[in-house]
Amino acid sequence: MQVAYQTDVGHQRSQNQDRVAQFTNQRGNQLVVIADGIGGNRSGDVAAEITVKQLGHRFMTAGPETPLEAIRWFARETQLVNDEILKKSKEKTSYQGMGTTMVAAIAFAKTLVVANIGDSRGYLFHDELMTQVTIDHSLVNELVKSGDITEAEALKLPQSNIITRAIGISPDARIEVNRFKFAPGDQLLMCSDGLFKTVDKEKIKEVLMTAASSSDKCKQLVQLANAAGGPDNITVLIGLNEE
Repeated sequence: MQVAYQTDVGHQRSQNQDRVAQFTNQRGNQLVVIADGIGGNRSGDVAAEITVKQLGHRFMTAGPETPLEAIRWFARETQLVNDEILKKSKEKTSYQGMGTTMVAAIAFAKTLVVANIGDSRGYLFHDELMTQVTIDHSLVNELVKSGDITEAEALKLPQSNIITRAIGISPDARIEVNRFKFAPGDQLLMCSDGLFKTVDKEKIKEVLMTAASSSDKCKQLVQLANAAGGPDNITVLIGLNEE
């Protein structure tokens, strides 16, 4: 998988609390991670940094060998990261209440295992169809699922930033993990909410459909989010299956 990513502070925040990274282990499998720190000034960036670094380290030293193992691996390792952040949050007053969302994926030969907690998202682009493959753990998504509001309305509500699950907030870090077919030419798009809350899904799809490089697509998406006001940190990662 050919990977490109970009992160940007946006136009209205003084600090970028998003973290993004890619890791390739000895077997040639790849882990990609985005963490969006939460808690405002309460060291959300520290929680995001711990999440990305610890997951990456564990992947490089004791990563899963099969997609089935990867599902169990994500559940176990995310819980260990959660425990670490809770422990760290007791070290300083400024660390209290820190947490982070996470979206991550491990790419195998023909399979993608995707995990998420919070409202950072993953999409699969296959045969000109863009499908969200993560579930938002947010207050507004609960309202969408119950039929009280539409997806379009959800993005406009002031409560759209209230998430119902995160790493480092409670003793139990319940993540969603699923596996998907990953065919040649397919694209994985992962992003923090700074992208999908400001850029329309159709515009994102238009960028993915172009012949530009993955790196240029990331730049274009960040530019679109900033052109729409850039109210939050923006992080975009694109993985192209070149097999």
